[in-house]
Amino acid sequence: MARTTPHDHPATEGTTDGEPLYWRVAGRLLGALRDGTVAPGERLPGERHLAAHFGVSRETVRQALEVLRRDGLVATDRRGSHATLPGLPVEAPSSLTFPVGARTAEAAAFDRTTVTWEAPPPEHAEALGLTPHRPTLVHRYRSAAADGTSLRTAVTSFSAVALREVEELARYRDRADGSGAAQLRRAYDWMRRAGLTLHHRDAITRFPDGPSMRVTRRVHDQYARPLEITDLVVDTRQDALVYEFTLPAAV
Repeated sequence: MARTTPHDHPATEGTTDGEPLYWRVAGRLLGALRDGTVAPGERLPGERHLAAHFGVSRETVRQALEVLRRDGLVATDRRGSHATLPGLPVEAPSSLTFPVGARTAEAAAFDRTTVTWEAPPPEHAEALGLTPHRPTLVHRYRSAAADGTSLRTAVTSFSAVALREVEELARYRDRADGSGAAQLRRAYDWMRRAGLTLHHRDAITRFPDGPSMRVTRRVHDQYARPLEITDLVVDTRQDALVYEFTLPAAV
């Protein structure tokens, strides 16, 4: 019978017909890489998660990953292990500009962005799993046409996961005093380059007492961990929202 307690020695844990258990785990991980369950460039779940998933010890998982590393199928850095099979690179430019609904600078005479380190709105804290009054990185965006119409305002709060995983965002903490411009247009590219698969959910609601509408975007990663939430308010009397998505072709 295969023994799967964390105290088992990896050299003897769960052998079948003379094949160490870590070889079988490596084979199942390779299948996930080949069938696209783990996309090229995407980070693999942590050792603890994989050990629980396969019902083995963490040492067995480490040996399985080492097999894949020797064959050049995964690479490991300080953020963890990620797939290296050929495919669309994580750093490919994204068609999604941060924040949701942001326009190019030429489309508005007034366009300002700032970041602060403060407690987010209560509904943001709840969505991100933050304790009440715990500070985080908060991004504000404001844009208007030359005549003051077509006003757009957005408030984004980032989760502790996003700040821990994405170096480019974490660097803003020490200068998040709200005094200078903060160009985070490539925030989604930074997240993808950090090995995060992004899942966006946009909810659009119209204010009952006026022409404005609210767009609420929630973004989480492949492990269902929240990354950010954005509330965008748009004056829609002379404006339109355009969403553009690019999906890679199947190979």
